[in-house]
Amino acid sequence: MNYDEFVRFISFFLDKIFISYAFLLIFSYTVLSIISAVALNFYLKKNGFVDYNVILDSPLAPSVSVIVPAYNEAKTIVDNVESIYTIHYNNFEVIVINDGSSDSTFEDLRIAFQLEKVNFALNEEIPTQEVRGIYKSPLPTYSNLVVVDKENGGKADALNAGINVAKNALFMAIDADSILEPDAVLKLVKPFLERTDRRVIAAGGVVRIANSCSIEKGRITDVRVPRNILARMQVLEYTRSFLMGRMAWAKLDGLIIISGAMGMFDREVVVESGGYAHSIGEDMELVVRIRRYMAENREKYKIEYVPDPLCWTEVPVNVKVFGRQRSRWTRGTIETLTDHSKIFFSPQYGVMGLLGYPYWFLFEWLAPLVELVGIIYACILFFTNNLSLDFIMITFLFVYAFAVFYSTVAILYEELTFHRYEKKTDVLRLWVAALLEPFLLHPISLFYAVKGNIEYINGNRSWGKMERKGFLHTKDKIKVNKSKS
Repeated sequence: MNYDEFVRFISFFLDKIFISYAFLLIFSYTVLSIISAVALNFYLKKNGFVDYNVILDSPLAPSVSVIVPAYNEAKTIVDNVESIYTIHYNNFEVIVINDGSSDSTFEDLRIAFQLEKVNFALNEEIPTQEVRGIYKSPLPTYSNLVVVDKENGGKADALNAGINVAKNALFMAIDADSILEPDAVLKLVKPFLERTDRRVIAAGGVVRIANSCSIEKGRITDVRVPRNILARMQVLEYTRSFLMGRMAWAKLDGLIIISGAMGMFDREVVVESGGYAHSIGEDMELVVRIRRYMAENREKYKIEYVPDPLCWTEVPVNVKVFGRQRSRWTRGTIETLTDHSKIFFSPQYGVMGLLGYPYWFLFEWLAPLVELVGIIYACILFFTNNLSLDFIMITFLFVYAFAVFYSTVAILYEELTFHRYEKKTDVLRLWVAALLEPFLLHPISLFYAVKGNIEYINGNRSWGKMERKGFLHTKDKIKVNKSKS
């Protein structure tokens, strides 16, 4: 085989790989969106007749421990705790873990809730960094609030400390920048109460973006599309991911991630499987590990998913912080997939092993790398006169049209189901963001995903600093409007 024949052979081989990969990616997105539509329709019909007051009033409703890890969260921590106390549930405790914060997180909590140090018998079922003290509030409204002050050990360590303190069979882990919907606990508890032949070990729900929304006394009072264009395009990402992705994987029993912003777990299963691992992707890693634990012990189980918007969180509004987050997500995904590579195509782990894990490996981990190689390959072909500009433009228009269509379907799903953005101008802004996203957000996401791969290879396991802007309160909104006038 001479040089020209070898080049033609390699080109033919790569062409087939890229075309097949693109087809599988588009096909998988389409199938998942259809499954999500069917599952959403079934869920809405089924839950349209549910009276959650029955759970609220029932003495059989399980007790829940709400665990909030906090590291340098002074801008949002008091709002977060106040939002928890607006939930419609009777039997719960709140555990806030100050993970060695260097800002005023603990001091803000101490002043806001008049915390007092107490003697507490701590059962360290999961090893953690040293606990410096445990505090409670004397205020009647916050009598079930526990604040743990400990040495810094990272988010996973803080969550494990909270699990050690928790006294209830179920715990709900939420981020310190999260605002809960009033019925969040009710809707997440429901799957644990339903009769089934399989033990429910975890449940997750939809997380929405709170940027530019107004908050009063820990509750969202005015839902708006973010004014910041980067945050606005992340609304599309979250909608696609939670309504069109995770809903389908839960239906298929292949879900391997519950957002760290909010998730409910069976405490016994989590403790028996070793608690949260010291991983940069601790939320995904925990779900994979408890699923492995149940499968390897041949116990029937399931993980539920609630498509209702149950939690609101703040997202990055500048490229630098966004990049740190996406790099960390990439490194966390790689770490989890490599640590649990035994699952790959193993029938022992059911749908998770045969479909869920391979999907994340092929289309979450490898997708940015394949795209980068494809771009480089196309450039080489173009500059060597082996690829026409017309073909590049046709391919680009096809990919762009599919991306916009997919985001438009996501917006449609939201409007036909939960309709949280009531103003037509907000929906229009989202659709304009869908037109811009392939040119703005996607290249940035691609860059930091590739950067995350490189950092992982170089041994970078750091969390990265996440800067918060803080939530917009109704009174702040009034001040802003007055200053503009």
